[in-house]
Amino acid sequence: MKALITGAGGFIGSHLAKQLLKQGHEVRGLFLPAEDTAGLKDDGMEVVRGDLTAPETLRGIADGMDTVFHLATRTLDWGTRQQFETIMVGGTKNLLEECRGNIKRFIYFSSVAAMGLGVDLLGATENTARKYCGVPYCDTKIEAEDLVSDVCNKNNMEFTIIRPANVTGPKSVWVTEIIEAFLRGPVPLISGGKAPGAFIYVDNLAEGAILAATSDIAAGHTYFFRDNYDITWKEYLEFIGGLVGKKPFSSIPFKIAWRLGSLCETMCAPLGIRPPLTRLAAGVMGKNNDVDCTRAKTELGWKTIIDQDTALQKIKTWVQKVYLPSRENKKE
Repeated sequence: MKALITGAGGFIGSHLAKQLLKQGHEVRGLFLPAEDTAGLKDDGMEVVRGDLTAPETLRGIADGMDTVFHLATRTLDWGTRQQFETIMVGGTKNLLEECRGNIKRFIYFSSVAAMGLGVDLLGATENTARKYCGVPYCDTKIEAEDLVSDVCNKNNMEFTIIRPANVTGPKSVWVTEIIEAFLRGPVPLISGGKAPGAFIYVDNLAEGAILAATSDIAAGHTYFFRDNYDITWKEYLEFIGGLVGKKPFSSIPFKIAWRLGSLCETMCAPLGIRPPLTRLAAGVMGKNNDVDCTRAKTELGWKTIIDQDTALQKIKTWVQKVYLPSRENKKE
């Protein structure tokens, strides 16, 4: 495979790149002009620079490639509709235009959030209707999915849409952002933290993405990816908080958390201030997002390789040996 990865320097993209290189595939990574490429270039990745929101910088990035993994996105859980739309819809459109006539398979990394957060997704399949919920991250994922299928169908390009659950592992926002929240102040549970974590470990996701890219049956299909971990949000937050000597404080009912998140976003996002609570966080932590991954297992032969205990140990080691020391160095 000759693969182009957008967002190659990001959390998921870097893990995917390493797995592809390890398996002997050729990898070209798209990085922002000033983005750090340390490690990946040394591993054998070809580095190209560009900005998905500036189409003139993308000329030729897909030349010689047969597969594109499109991961570049806005990973924050807050921001204005325009901020999300610019990169997640506009950027995807620019990339698709550059790929026309060049590639065979376009792999788009969407999210279970495209199903609409704020409701229980237990048992939802890839055929379950998506739902606009007013959260910019979620709604623009739907628009980007539709854009990918439309452009690819009109231009004789195969496509596959991947909808991961909550991607965790070293460098995940579900690790770093939670640690930072604990260090800023009290972190409450949502609805007692009873909801399943609905996690997918990053290396398990990367393996699923490679299976999807190399399987003929995956063309035109959408896949959920979620590990079979049984950890709840209460247990997960206690684990992450415990790494910095903190623990969750009290609990907020889901409906109140959703409304507070909406209010905080309305007040803070236009000013560029991070809201203390968002609807996305409330929807992820307060509802059951255990979607059904049967299709990925039966069609692709995908399964969880890194189990829950191993995943948590890898996170703990990274936080203690890398993240916290680096954080302290920045203070000095």
